[in-house]
Amino acid sequence: MITLLCIGLALAMDYLFKEPSRYHPLVGFGKWACWLESHLNRGTSKRWRGLLAWGSSVISVLIPFALLFPLVKPYPILEVLLGGSVLYLCVGWQSLLSHAQAVQIPLEQGNIAEARVAVSMMVSRDTQTISPAEIAAASTESVLENGADAIFSALFWFILFGPIGALIYRLSNTLDAMWGYKNRRFYDFGWAAARIDDCLNFIPARLTALSYVLSGRAKTALMAWKTQGHLWKSPNAGPVMAAGAGAINAKLGGGAIYHGQWQERPLLGCASADAPSAKTIASACRLINRALLLWVSGIAILTLIQVWISP
Repeated sequence: MITLLCIGLALAMDYLFKEPSRYHPLVGFGKWACWLESHLNRGTSKRWRGLLAWGSSVISVLIPFALLFPLVKPYPILEVLLGGSVLYLCVGWQSLLSHAQAVQIPLEQGNIAEARVAVSMMVSRDTQTISPAEIAAASTESVLENGADAIFSALFWFILFGPIGALIYRLSNTLDAMWGYKNRRFYDFGWAAARIDDCLNFIPARLTALSYVLSGRAKTALMAWKTQGHLWKSPNAGPVMAAGAGAINAKLGGGAIYHGQWQERPLLGCASADAPSAKTIASACRLINRALLLWVSGIAILTLIQVWISP
C-alpha cells in the first residue's frame, strides 16, 4: 500500500507542478558529475576511471538517503511523503509531454522554424533543415523511447527497491546521457555508464514495449516488435520504439543526419502508414498516458489482492 500511495503522490505532484524549473536536484548532480569527469577523464585506464566516476557520483548521493529512509520507516505518512517526493524527482511524465507539445503545436500552426527548434531539445540528430514529416517522426520517436527512460523504468525500480531503486536508476540514466557518447572524449570513459544504463533498462524497456502493445494496436505492435526491434542500434530502444510505432500505426525510423553524418536506420512501425505529422506526436502522447494508466491500474489491483489475502 505504501508503494501505491508513493506512486500516486509522485504522479500527482508531477501533473500539478511539472518538472522543477529552478533548483532541480539533478542539475546539482550534473555539476558534480562534470567535476568528476574533468578530473578523472584523463590518462590511461579510462574505463576503470569511468567506473570510478560513476560509483563516486552515485554513491555520494545515495548515502544520505540510505541513512534517512530507515528513520522515517516507522512513520507511514512521512514514508509516503519522502518516497513520493523522491519518485517525483525521478519521473518525467509531464516534462516529456510538454516537450512533445512544444513540437506538435507549431507543426499544427505551420511554424516549421519553431518546431525545428523545439525538436532539437528532444533529439541529438541535426534538425536545422529537416522537413515537417521528419520533425514529427523525430519527436514521436523521442516520446516513445523516453516513455521507458523517463517514466516506466523509474517506476519499475521503485516498485522493486523503493526510493533507493528509483534514485539509482535516475542517476545512472543521467550519467549515461552525459557520458554515454561514442566519441573520442567518452568512448572509453563513458563505457561503464552506458553499459550500466543498458542493464538497468533491459527489463523495464520490454515491459514498456508490452505496455504499448496492450495500450494500442496490439497485433501491429507485436509484429513490429518481433521483426524490427532487434534491428535498432540500441538493444532497449529498439523494442520500445518498434512496438510503440506499431501501436499507433506510424511509420518511423529511416535515415537521419547525426553530427553532420548520414546514418541509415531501419524502418519502425507500419510501412504503409501515412507520413508522420503533428497527429502522430499526439497519438504517441496518448499512448504514453494509456500505458501509464495500465501500470497504475495493475499496481493498484495487485496491492488490493495482497491486502485481501494477507492475514
